[in-house]
Amino acid sequence: MSPDRPEKLEQSLAAKGLGFSLYSDSDLSVARQFGIAYRLDDALFERYAGYGIDLEDASGHSHRLLPVPSVFLVDPSGTILWVYSNPDYTVRPDNAELLKAAKRFATGAHRAK
Repeated sequence: MSPDRPEKLEQSLAAKGLGFSLYSDSDLSVARQFGIAYRLDDALFERYAGYGIDLEDASGHSHRLLPVPSVFLVDPSGTILWVYSNPDYTVRPDNAELLKAAKRFATGAHRAK
């Protein structure tokens, strides 16, 4: 899920040759439902602009919202099984940690006591 509008996502996929799907949440309706959307204050918005990042162009909206970087493992019924969320975008879950969680839920080990 990305806060970028579909046209921007298509450009990213083509330019970087990514082999996976990206979905647009440019109005951040999904991020709001998950409770991970936050509004940038004027100073931070201007700092992004100073780095050449035009958030309004990227999203196609003037809401000044971004999602907290997060990972959700969701089962087929829509139940959230595992969440990793950290406002520091430079800190992401370790691949081994994510795989371990996915395997635990896939095998039903989370139900064993």
